Amino acid sequence: MTNPILEIENLSISYFSRAGEIPAVVDFNLTLNPGERIGLVGESGCGKSTVAMAIMQYLGGSAKIVGGSIRYKGQDLARLSAAELRRIRGNEIAMIYQEPMASLNPSLRIGQQLMEVLQYHKKLDRAQAYQQSLEMLGNVHLPDPARVMTAYPHQISGGQQQRVVIAMALLSNPSLLLLDEPTTALDVTVEAGIVELIDEIAARFNTALVYISHNLGLILETCSRVNVMYSGQVVEVGQVRNVFDHMKHPYTKGLFDCIPSATADKHTRPLKPIRGQLPLPHQRPKGCFFGPRCDHFVAGTCDQNALGVSRVPELDSHAVRCARWQELALNAPQAASPVSPSASQRGELKLAVEQMRKYYEVTDSSLRATLQGERVKIVKAVENISFQAHAGETVAVVGESGCGKSTFAKVLMGLETASAGQVRLNGQEIGDKPVTARGAEQTRAMQMVFQNPFDTLNPSLSIGSQLGRVIKKFGICSDRAAIQAKVLELLELVKLPAEFANRKPRQLSGGQKQRVAIARAFAGQPSLVVADEPVSALDVSVGAAVTRLLMNIQAEQQTSLVFISHDLSLVRYLADRVVVIYLGNIVEQGRTAEVFSPPYHPYTEALISAIPLADTRVEKKRVILQGEIPSAMNPPTGCPFNARCPRKLGSICEQEKPPVLEASGSHQIACHIPLTELREVAPVYRVIPLQAPAADQPLRVGVA
Repeated sequence: MTNPILEIENLSISYFSRAGEIPAVVDFNLTLNPGERIGLVGESGCGKSTVAMAIMQYLGGSAKIVGGSIRYKGQDLARLSAAELRRIRGNEIAMIYQEPMASLNPSLRIGQQLMEVLQYHKKLDRAQAYQQSLEMLGNVHLPDPARVMTAYPHQISGGQQQRVVIAMALLSNPSLLLLDEPTTALDVTVEAGIVELIDEIAARFNTALVYISHNLGLILETCSRVNVMYSGQVVEVGQVRNVFDHMKHPYTKGLFDCIPSATADKHTRPLKPIRGQLPLPHQRPKGCFFGPRCDHFVAGTCDQNALGVSRVPELDSHAVRCARWQELALNAPQAASPVSPSASQRGELKLAVEQMRKYYEVTDSSLRATLQGERVKIVKAVENISFQAHAGETVAVVGESGCGKSTFAKVLMGLETASAGQVRLNGQEIGDKPVTARGAEQTRAMQMVFQNPFDTLNPSLSIGSQLGRVIKKFGICSDRAAIQAKVLELLELVKLPAEFANRKPRQLSGGQKQRVAIARAFAGQPSLVVADEPVSALDVSVGAAVTRLLMNIQAEQQTSLVFISHDLSLVRYLADRVVVIYLGNIVEQGRTAEVFSPPYHPYTEALISAIPLADTRVEKKRVILQGEIPSAMNPPTGCPFNARCPRKLGSICEQEKPPVLEASGSHQIACHIPLTELREVAPVYRVIPLQAPAADQPLRVGVA
């Protein structure tokens, strides 16, 4: 029998402050064999990253292991000396963090940082370290590894930075690799490539993996087992497919109700956020920590002093921390809601964009450019964008980073002006007007919800004063009492208590700040709201609540919504129509159901294929795009997608702009491939019958 590579038994971790001991992780158990892959999922603050830091022995001075043990290959990591830990960390145990730039030294070339690992841990000389680092960059599929070795971190893209971090973690062939949200900030296409890359290299070296993520679809694609954590405890554990299909804990069910389904939309299966908030560690209730948020809580049963873990008899490797799990039927599908009669009706036209372009002039001061007289170059950030948005309609704009989504949003908001074409809001041309030249009515009519709620509020002003300023500026009302009443009305609209009007932003959580940002955007009763990745920085439960709130307000006020995102699962759920952009060009647009079903543009097909789905019933084909998105300063001739297209026809794609094919009256695809051939492409998704429980192994996780 193989000896476990990692054994965590009854682990408890506390932080110590002036207020006393704060228990962060309670009674955590995990056993991991060589080559095995396990996921840790749960909301922010549930203890996932604390467990990873404890494994790395990076807890710092304020935290301490107060109970249990962590054994790596039989050695208790907490008892090792500093020298012994240095030998193991980065060598036998490696970690990949969420933000690649936080892992790379901006003042050192990438080659130097990679070689350091081999020179320190493997005692290789400089030439050997250089060669092995170069080979590893090739293994992680970075183009031109020799150039990357000489580059500084800021000179490569975010996806390339993450590949470098992965290469650095894998250089010493670690036995254990910890991955803390390794793909959260990346495009779905980059994420798909990196996940496949990690799988490929880990399989080659029989590396054991611990994935930390809030993305349940990613866990399904990468892991064999999963630990669901809540408030420092494991509440459910087992084979991934068994936990997903035969969940026993209400919190697990709650997480699944927060994410969009691959087979339903906002009309047939609305998101159901988990009510309440994660309790602070020193305010945990007796018995079940999830009790105050649980729809199945029973006083006298669920609030016992100690709540242990129970094995599920029919599933030997499945265990749950719930007093009522045998009584609950959690696997019943959520009842579908009838489609709203107005769901397919389009209101009056609010936004019309026709042949809009945005070009930038960049001065090249190099000697070659000067000699050839080419000092000024044109960056075609957005090229011939045309679409419409009607009242009460959600139009999603999707594509990878660098495709022109944010530039397009800047033109809409007046932060940039269009180089050509027309942008009309409520019949008035605004594309050629910066925001400073727009009247108060035009500014009021279009508002924006930004991606990061932490940077959109003034930290020195109360929430009420910030909302009141918008109300007064746009002339909604001017009397102090009326403004105060409107502020309270807005807080009620976004489901926040009235006393929040007196709070400063630092006193609010991330989800609460985003609710305030939404209240501010709708304070002037705009015709159109641009939402730029409004939930990507939030937990799934908070994101579900914010998404549902955004939809409800939009429906109530009949506001048009332009939703910018790279999360296509959310786009499929939320949008009425979808516009797919690649390198500043629209390659496909249509109603959501049309865009997510054949015929696809090859780029759309790749984007849909890259979506991690948390549904074991869905079988999905893999389309991994090779290479990086080209520079807008030097775009390819012909079809902008031809350099990466898996269905490229040949020279016609390289030389001629593709025609716009009319798949239906509302569905257009810009492609040289005949429509008859595109219609014959198999769908990316195929729903298969629910499988029987997976074959189990003896329980090794979560049970003391």
